[in-house]
Amino acid sequence: MNSKELAEIEEIIRKILTKEARERLARLNLVKPELVTQIKVYLAQLYKAGRIKEVITDEKLKDILKRIS
Repeated sequence: MNSKELAEIEEIIRKILTKEARERLARLNLVKPELVTQIKVYLAQLYKAGRIKEVITDEKLKDILKRIS
């Protein structure tokens, strides 16, 4: 993944996650950076496909993390 793609993914993540959800991902990134990268790419793909219609809260992110792990 190049820097342009990473920047685009980060921009999407800022748009679709609440502050609390972004903070949770940042904490998780300290221990599982590969997982966080996968989650960000996954969420960005869903957003681009029009499957994310509302902001993802911390609670929704926790549900996603439970399903993934």
